[in-house]
Amino acid sequence: MTGTGATETGATDAAPEPPALRTPLTDLVGVRHPVVQTGMGWVAGPRLVSATAEAGGLGILASATMTYDELEHAVAEVKSRTDRPFGVNLRADAEDAGERVDLLIREGVRVASFALAPRPEMIAKLKDAGVVVIPSVGAAKHAAKVASWGADAVIVQGGEGGGHTGGVATTLLLPSVLDAVDIPVVAAGGFYDGRGLAAALAYGAAGVAMGTRFLLTRESTVPDEVKRAYLARGLTDTVVTRKVDGLPHRVLRTDLVDSLERSGAVTGLARAVRNAIRFRRLTGVSWRSMLTEGRAMKRSGDRTWAQVLMAANTPMLLRAGLVRGETDAGVLASGQVVGLLDDLPTVADLVETMVTEAHTRLSSLP
Repeated sequence: MTGTGATETGATDAAPEPPALRTPLTDLVGVRHPVVQTGMGWVAGPRLVSATAEAGGLGILASATMTYDELEHAVAEVKSRTDRPFGVNLRADAEDAGERVDLLIREGVRVASFALAPRPEMIAKLKDAGVVVIPSVGAAKHAAKVASWGADAVIVQGGEGGGHTGGVATTLLLPSVLDAVDIPVVAAGGFYDGRGLAAALAYGAAGVAMGTRFLLTRESTVPDEVKRAYLARGLTDTVVTRKVDGLPHRVLRTDLVDSLERSGAVTGLARAVRNAIRFRRLTGVSWRSMLTEGRAMKRSGDRTWAQVLMAANTPMLLRAGLVRGETDAGVLASGQVVGLLDDLPTVADLVETMVTEAHTRLSSLP
């Protein structure tokens, strides 16, 4: 699936859409298929999101690495490319989170997703305006908490997933969350084809969410040389490191990551200071805002101030690899599933193949 012939949104002229695969997620959001493209920083832009929407899935814009103006333009571009539902991933602890929520409401964005749990009043405001709220969680207790606050659904990522991740496999984490809440649960971590989608639905999930698989599509704006670097990896070529920002982070194993693993605290903090300055210049975030967000991060978990400062590493190291193509100077977030991928399909082909295979697998069950 590496030829050409797709439109810019990834849909082909000849291939009809596969039969809709209806679940509580599709009913909730208004999409045809229970396939979610996650809000990956520097990756999930308008082209990928609109292609996912046109293919019948739920595409989610990544706004944490955008300024407010960039987010406004990105939402407008998605709406110019598709009239189907899509979502935006927000940082609940951002200084301008309230303004971004207002933007989603004003523009009629269907879904607001969150990597960190939004406050109950933020959930209520979005829901009152008809926006579906879907936080990401890493434990059953967190799912129960956001459900009690009014979240409409949750995405739960097992340890196989890329980026910030936990230590419990999806096959164990998913059923624990399903037992804890009565809202739709979307499974993430280790999914890439129709077999996985069918398995998740058999567990009781309402769909699957994927990052690495969508990163490795033709509509993804990640540089081609970086995509080739991903496709060359095997199942054991990712590593979970805390040296990026102090939290467990699954990334491709590279010379830079090995160097970070060997570096001491002083070297890591010096790098974080430089990246904090670069991130501020790039996004226009004020020092006051960064300090406010740092305090919120400190209150919301058990991070030290050193780890809070290290958080500046994440967006800048990811940008070096995923935007600028500097595989030797950037960090490449990746799920373990990268070792099973060897192609760059269009988003339309990916979703169609997944849904068709899932239909076949599910119909064959007794």
